[in-house]
Amino acid sequence: MIKLLLAFLLSFILSIILMPIIKRIYRNMHASQTILKYVENHKDKNGTLTMGGVVFIISTLALAFLFLDYDTSWFMCLLVSIFFGVLGFMDDFIKIKYKQNLGLKPYQKIIGQVGIAIIFSLYIYFSNVGGQLFIPFLTNTFDIGFFIVPLIIILLLATTNSVNLTDGLDGLAGTVSLIYLISFTIITNIIGTTLYNDGETGAIINNIQNISVLSMLFVGAILGFLMFNTFKASIFMGDVGSLCLGGYIGTSACLLGQEFLVPILGVCFVISAVSVILQVFVYKLKKKRIFKMAPFHHHLQLSGISEPKVVAIYSATTIITAVICIILYLL
Repeated sequence: MIKLLLAFLLSFILSIILMPIIKRIYRNMHASQTILKYVENHKDKNGTLTMGGVVFIISTLALAFLFLDYDTSWFMCLLVSIFFGVLGFMDDFIKIKYKQNLGLKPYQKIIGQVGIAIIFSLYIYFSNVGGQLFIPFLTNTFDIGFFIVPLIIILLLATTNSVNLTDGLDGLAGTVSLIYLISFTIITNIIGTTLYNDGETGAIINNIQNISVLSMLFVGAILGFLMFNTFKASIFMGDVGSLCLGGYIGTSACLLGQEFLVPILGVCFVISAVSVILQVFVYKLKKKRIFKMAPFHHHLQLSGISEPKVVAIYSATTIITAVICIILYLL
């Protein structure tokens, strides 16, 4: 417990120290966000600094080896998350360079994401995790063999893109991700304690301990970033941040066999992704929009709900879902 708290605290302090430096560098680089013209509510945000999510990578990578002995498993989680972040950085850089809101072409981003996901899924399959999956709210597992590979690919594409879609309001993606990671750490430690009491001493216990520390490093970095990102934000996380967070949320779950827990605990990420899918599908089918704007948080905003209140709604939804999940795991 002390290690987890120290990891969180040092990561928060480092993030707080780094953010003003990062902002100064970006200001000199004119690394600002160009807002889409049809997003009327956000036109005053045009020119806000972006790519602040790079602090997640720097803080976590700088402190990981201070708190953890090298282990291929946790290092792969962090490395893959960074690779997703680098892909996002490329997307952000193109937007900044050409002063527009369109970075990498969709097919380029998807190819990059799929490539990274394939590498990680094969690593998991050939590791001691294999095709093992935990049943939600239980400590029982079942083995799906090689089918774990396509499942992981789908999950990583889903988490990276859904966190990216949720990153549309000041502090939204960061706050929801922070609550998710704290809750995920609590739940996986409950599972770890139960397994340990039942005599389990294998790799799963070690993985839970390492991922718990890594998650707290991310939580500290996110909280430090939110000091500069909550309404009104002086800097956005950019795709470098959202893809990195989405990558870590996905990879950490896969390493612990908790793929099915992600859409439950990450219900707000699911809402963002599903709202976009439904909007596009219904419009193509009937030429009608079911939401004023997708993702759903923009629909709420256009319905007259203030930006901070939308963030509060999403945060409360994630907290309530997390509390229910924790109770079910404790029963």
